[in-house]
Amino acid sequence: MFALKGKNAHPRGAAPVSSGRSATFGRFRIVLPKFLRKPARVLARTIEGEVSIPNHVGTFGAVAFLALTGAYGAILGGHAPEVVKVTTSTFGFAIEDVKVVGNKETSEIDVLGALGLDGETSLVGLSAADAQKAVAGLPWVESVDVFKVYPNTIQISIHERTAMAVWQNGSELSVIDADGRVIVPFTGGRSAALPLVIGAGADKQAKLLMAQMAAFPQIAGEVKAYARLGDRRWDLVMKSGVTLMLPEYRIDKALADIVDMDRKSGLLSRDIASVDLRLTGRVVVRLTPDAMVQRVEYLKARDKASKRSEKRV
Repeated sequence: MFALKGKNAHPRGAAPVSSGRSATFGRFRIVLPKFLRKPARVLARTIEGEVSIPNHVGTFGAVAFLALTGAYGAILGGHAPEVVKVTTSTFGFAIEDVKVVGNKETSEIDVLGALGLDGETSLVGLSAADAQKAVAGLPWVESVDVFKVYPNTIQISIHERTAMAVWQNGSELSVIDADGRVIVPFTGGRSAALPLVIGAGADKQAKLLMAQMAAFPQIAGEVKAYARLGDRRWDLVMKSGVTLMLPEYRIDKALADIVDMDRKSGLLSRDIASVDLRLTGRVVVRLTPDAMVQRVEYLKARDKASKRSEKRV
């Protein structure tokens, strides 16, 4: 990079003048590489007084040096985020508005709590990815997008999970989605209008059952609860107290038979306890205790009347 020449190119008594390309030391002259020639010329002119330095350059330089020193110390000490927050907030980038859209079950207070904002949080220092991850952890949130709108606004777009049923597992009641995943514990409110499914396995099989029940609204509208038995089949507990015991397979066929019998004879409006549809081609109807007593009395009275008729003959 440097070239040394042994002869002094200047006559005796003459002062060596630097052209910016070389520097003379005694009888040696150093030839500078290209990228150092311009800085050398500027330095030489400055030393000779040809270049004037503006006022306050030293002051600004000292301030810049102190600022850089402070920033370096903050980084080493792990305080860089706090420094950025304070600095950017001072210049008008503090978060002042959070707009939340798409939320029905998720309150804005929950969103603000997940973000952990304070009055001095800077939009510049906020990580959109971290904010998205924090909001996505809320119970009802299926997916979320976070947008930073400068200078001081965050916009959050939420897509919530859809509740399908209330699941009773033992003594616990939970709101579940179509995949059987628990969303939140059941506390009433709008969730009280959801279908009630009971028993182990009911959470995972409820989606298929609800799809089949949709074809029979006249029955679905009268169901009080859907009970899963042995994780194999369903019992429909009606609002009237009647239990429809469905088979393990061909639920749609059993429901169609019930609708047909109810249309022809008003089966579901009678004083019965249950209708057993588990056996193919056979329907077993069990009466309530009161209806059973009435039936026994009716049969006795009918037998007596038959015997009296026989005696007369």
